[in-house]
Amino acid sequence: MNRFLIILGHTYLTKIKTKSFIITTIITLVLVLGLTNINKIIETFDKNGGKEKVAVIDDTGQLYEPLKKQVETINKEIKLSLYDGNETSAEKAVESGKYKGLIHLQFNQEKLPEATYKAMSIADSGIYSDVQTSLQQLKTMLAASQINLTPVQLQKLYEPVSFKKVALEKNAKTEEQLNQARGLVYVLLFVIYFAVVMYANMIAMEVATEKSSRVMEILISSVSPITQMFAKILGIGCLSLTQLAIILSVGYGSFKHNMNSLKGGFFDTFGFGNIPVETILFAIIFFILGYFLYATLAAFLGSLVSRIEDVQQMITPMTMLIVAGFMIAMFGLNKPDSSFITITSYIPFFTPMIMFLRVGMLDIPFWETLLGIGILITTIIILAVFGARVYKGGVLMYGKSNSYKDIKKALQLTKNR
Repeated sequence: MNRFLIILGHTYLTKIKTKSFIITTIITLVLVLGLTNINKIIETFDKNGGKEKVAVIDDTGQLYEPLKKQVETINKEIKLSLYDGNETSAEKAVESGKYKGLIHLQFNQEKLPEATYKAMSIADSGIYSDVQTSLQQLKTMLAASQINLTPVQLQKLYEPVSFKKVALEKNAKTEEQLNQARGLVYVLLFVIYFAVVMYANMIAMEVATEKSSRVMEILISSVSPITQMFAKILGIGCLSLTQLAIILSVGYGSFKHNMNSLKGGFFDTFGFGNIPVETILFAIIFFILGYFLYATLAAFLGSLVSRIEDVQQMITPMTMLIVAGFMIAMFGLNKPDSSFITITSYIPFFTPMIMFLRVGMLDIPFWETLLGIGILITTIIILAVFGARVYKGGVLMYGKSNSYKDIKKALQLTKNR
């Protein structure tokens, strides 16, 4: 046990001091801070203070003011300015960067508004869409006045249809609860995906690096390969929790700082205000089990290669499994109760993401959740036993070794030891 703790501590302390870990953490923190302060960054570089200035030529003399009011209602960042000049000079003002775009207002034959929008590029559809929506509302009001509709009649015309959603299933989640669960599941899926990809690769690289430097020959003479494998898995697991704790703490602090003026605080802002405790508990359980599942797989795959450059080729199928599980989970966010999602949630390599998706968004029987956890634990044990045997022989294999046929060779070496 003492040797196990020594290797675990050595793996953790060695990795946490490496330049790659420090640089990766710093870059990730910079990205998190950038995303949580994106509005301030945009305002800093925006010479117009966040406002989009748009010139307006009104041939009717009647549409500018009502259109301006409608646009301000929809998007206060768009600032319409009546242009005193001809269309040619207005286009030159747009080309010089004085205005973001130009709107030319006219009446059609039915005395209803129509417009032409000109800009240097029409790739940005935000301004165009907001102005078009405003103009459409203005047209509707003018058309209503032409056919003598009263304000009350016009209000009824705009009044949205009553359309309620009611779940007949007992204890089914409400729409508000589903939105909260969807937000949490979405965040956790990304965390599980990136953590597994990053740290499982790190374990495989660690094993291959030691083999390529012949350190493994010294280690296996004093410590059993099985002790080494699980010590490395737990050591890098602690490393991953450390890095995630730093990133999430900084991200939470930055969000809270930028959203302290909003009602309800950080969690209510993103719909996380009333998340059940059991959902958070299951998120932690599936994250840990998912990590150990892929970490065990990565450790014995890494033991099969002797050169660092062969690691990626060996673990590519494992990475594809993670990607497949993530893509299925993304599909399941909109259809969590489909048969396809239900079936794939019991496939061990997909269970950490997809079973948690179902737990978070559906009111599934408790035994289904326990079955998913049981399948994961059983698979991890099988992989651990099989992986330990492969690892025990794999660490003694040198030379070009990047084929899955080498698993048989590794098992043979284990029997002969």
